[in-house]
Amino acid sequence: MRVALHVGIEASSQVARGDGVTSEPNVLILGIGNLLWADEGFGVRAVEAMHRLYRLPDCVRLVDGGTQGIYLVQLVRDADVLIVFDAVDYGLPPGTLKRVEGDEVPQFLGVRKVSLHQTGFQEVLAMAEMLGDRPRHLLLIGVQPVELEDYGGSLRPEVKAQIAPALHLALAYLAGFGVHAEPRQGPVAPIGSPETAMDRYEAQRPAAQDAFRAGDDRVLGGGGWRGPTDFDAEMAQLVARSH
Repeated sequence: MRVALHVGIEASSQVARGDGVTSEPNVLILGIGNLLWADEGFGVRAVEAMHRLYRLPDCVRLVDGGTQGIYLVQLVRDADVLIVFDAVDYGLPPGTLKRVEGDEVPQFLGVRKVSLHQTGFQEVLAMAEMLGDRPRHLLLIGVQPVELEDYGGSLRPEVKAQIAPALHLALAYLAGFGVHAEPRQGPVAPIGSPETAMDRYEAQRPAAQDAFRAGDDRVLGGGGWRGPTDFDAEMAQLVARSH
């Protein structure tokens, strides 16, 4: 059974190159973000789900871009079609999924940043354009985050629920170029580290009482440190002995 969702996209099933030759498009599907900060990991989780659920044709490259920033520039330059999954501050209700296409994409990645990696990826697009190789077709599929200040946290339910709709938007966009995915029939090795796969990540994360997730109250509580720690005492002794 083939997945072929069409949503009225004007695109050719072939891409014309500078020499007049047409060929199958080079597609890059990129998930960017940081798994360690809750909903900031949406883009990476979407790419992981795409890899786990669908078999893609050889013209499609699926990449966990994490927070690599400018190190992704050559991948972007090589692509005719670029699809980006990310957590984006659209100024919409938390958990809202929104697609942005074409020249509007860089401004959404830069004007209202939810993290530093977005500035980095905005620069990647600018560098690719400066070098004359920005993808001809660009789609951003982003979700408005619910929670970011949760170190070691996972996606909030409202954001996790948008992974499947995000994949459908991407598949529909690809279908407009004659590129189709097929559902996988069995398990597949994870695209990233097995230790960070979402089920394992959620099951093995420390409990809140064992690991600070939203910062250390001794610092963020507004009252400063509440007395010396063992480390502070040891350092004080070392300094005293050095004089």
